[in-house]
Amino acid sequence: MKSVYDIAIIGAGPAGIATSCEAVIFGVKNILMFEKGENHSQTIRKYFNDNKPVDKDWKGIEVELKGHIDFKDGTKESTLDLFEESLEKRVIDAKFKTEISQISRLKNRFKIITTTGESYFAKRVVIAIGKMGKPNKPDYKIPVTLKNRANHTISDCKGNEDVLVVGGGDSACEYAYFIHQDNKVTFNYRREKITKANPKNIKNLMNCVEDKEIDLKLGIDIKKVEDEKGKFKVFYTNGEIGRYDRIIYALGGVTPKEFLKSCCVEFDEKSKPYINHKNLNTQGVYLAGDICGSIGGSIALALNHGYNIIMDCMSQEFALEAKSA
Repeated sequence: MKSVYDIAIIGAGPAGIATSCEAVIFGVKNILMFEKGENHSQTIRKYFNDNKPVDKDWKGIEVELKGHIDFKDGTKESTLDLFEESLEKRVIDAKFKTEISQISRLKNRFKIITTTGESYFAKRVVIAIGKMGKPNKPDYKIPVTLKNRANHTISDCKGNEDVLVVGGGDSACEYAYFIHQDNKVTFNYRREKITKANPKNIKNLMNCVEDKEIDLKLGIDIKKVEDEKGKFKVFYTNGEIGRYDRIIYALGGVTPKEFLKSCCVEFDEKSKPYINHKNLNTQGVYLAGDICGSIGGSIALALNHGYNIIMDCMSQEFALEAKSA
């Protein structure tokens, strides 16, 4: 028989890191972490701009940290350094470049199968994969010839381009603000007002609009997109037509329901993953981070999820020891 891990953690973002670190601190010996990317914190690395401010109290919601990771206001770089340091202090078996295809429940353990066919066993499973691994896409089709310039981040923006940023959240506001000095930027959001983003990001965006550095299109949606001589020809619902070199879709992420269903996760009557105040979904299965449906992007809440999970695991262990005694 293969060894049975005490906890298997799917995802090495803030929630997964917190769960693993808290587990080590509270004496859990056998911990296994899976991450399909090459390193931890892939969402932060991929979707956060360099030197992006990272706030502990995201969107003005004050969060009192419960665990042992001393997270404070900082930048993308300082946040990554903090998590790197936290992981280096702990002895954790981490398998990067490893994707999970299915988790099945056995009598008293879970069988975890990777996409390459390897299998592992664990007493408990923590799913902390976030949502940005599966970003939302527009309903209309993107011309095949232009797909390499229909992006979800600004990492491919080279400058001197006409760029359309689509979305109404923090990522959209930050992307537009960050690239506007080197590109001609148009910001499009289908609603009349931006309400989802952090007030600081909205202010930065609107200041650029007032200075005529960013063209703002609110309350207008996109009907379709065509390829016109290598450019995006965008047809808006108000009859306008725009032409752009690149489109950045900052539409958020979606819950990967089919994957979760294949991992023993149960859903409520609204088809959302169920969790209680201890982040427990069903016996032995926990959810952590954005996948829980809490305030998207709150690193502090994700860290608290990890603490909640380990506290629940420890209380169950104490209960089992008392019962056997």
